[in-house]
Amino acid sequence: MDHTPFGITVYRLATAVLAPLAPVLLRRRILRGKEHSERGDERLGFASYPRPSGTLVWVHGASVGECMAALPLIDALLAREGCHVLVTSGTVTSAKVMSERLPARALHQFVPIDTPSATARFLDHWMPQVGLFVDSDIWPNLVLGAKERDVHLALINARMSQRSFESWRWAPATAGALLSAFDVCLAQDEDIAARFRALGARDVCMIGSMKADAPLLPADPEKLAVLKQAIGSRPVLLAAQTHPGEEETILPAHDALRRTYPDLLTIIVPRHPERGPNIAMLCGTRNVRLRSRGEIPAADTAVYVADTMGELGLFYRLVPFAFVGGSLIPHGGQNPLEPAKLNCAVLAGPHTFNFASAYEAIFRAQGVGCVGSTGEISALVATLLAEPAKARALGGAAASGAESLSGAVAKTMAVVEKLLADARA
Repeated sequence: MDHTPFGITVYRLATAVLAPLAPVLLRRRILRGKEHSERGDERLGFASYPRPSGTLVWVHGASVGECMAALPLIDALLAREGCHVLVTSGTVTSAKVMSERLPARALHQFVPIDTPSATARFLDHWMPQVGLFVDSDIWPNLVLGAKERDVHLALINARMSQRSFESWRWAPATAGALLSAFDVCLAQDEDIAARFRALGARDVCMIGSMKADAPLLPADPEKLAVLKQAIGSRPVLLAAQTHPGEEETILPAHDALRRTYPDLLTIIVPRHPERGPNIAMLCGTRNVRLRSRGEIPAADTAVYVADTMGELGLFYRLVPFAFVGGSLIPHGGQNPLEPAKLNCAVLAGPHTFNFASAYEAIFRAQGVGCVGSTGEISALVATLLAEPAKARALGGAAASGAESLSGAVAKTMAVVEKLLADARA
């Protein structure tokens, strides 16, 4: 008897019926810059490379953050004799970053759209022994199709917010069917582990976040030198990875600080670079420059908007502390481990549930860091600007807090070794 939940049955039928429309949708997304113009066939399951012989481990991450977190694990996998790695992701940006960062014997493909035909083509070509899904990017046809082909699956660096958990609880049979397809679930913290267990995941354990083991964000030395020379000895407030609604708190803090530090430079690095012109408009009469125009800070620049991709490592190396965005609004906060590992102290708002364990460890090590308003931001920043030695000490404490969370990659690798052994058996 077929025990497939009704929701999954409907989903698989609907995606099969709508599959002929997929090429049209992809062409529209290509025109909007949301898809790679020369690699659209990969999204339909057609491979761009032959399958390498021997063992193939498939690592899937939704976007840049998940793929970057998996890099140390990919290195460990490639250290195994005869092991190759296939990395899939769904964004143009992640494909560009992986083309620059993936080592030899690792291939990148765009993840197929989740239709039965596209996922079947993908799986039948690549035939991985093991599939590792990073975070929580779970597509029903892809996951269930892999399980039907006896691919050993693991959900690694697993994360689920309380909001997502509440949504899944409305479809417990569907959640259970999808999550039980994974042989093991490696959660980032105990709260997340409890959510996965409640939804029916098998063999759930907490091992921490692989992002604590991720490599340092890169930075071009020449670009860093140019920025340092342009800024000189000016005091700097860095607001990184900001989201809509946060600049309205950051900019008044900038104004308050300028009363004490008239040469203060505020650098805003938006999470989404296309927001650069809008942020410039929010600045009003404040003297602003945009990096996307090739501009660098001048002596009279009040706000510098770094609206480019892949340069966050530059700005975390420029300053002893930074405000990390996505935290003044209920987004859940961006990754605080990236600045902390570069000895950059972390300030953030109250909404940090995306990286709860990381923020907790870093704030505990620093002793300060949570700021929820314009007044709190300007007060703490003023203290750190007045006491550079304290700011540097907080940066060292942040690095120690981040280091205390490391080790997830080794634990994940041990689980993968068991999955590979089971696959051979």
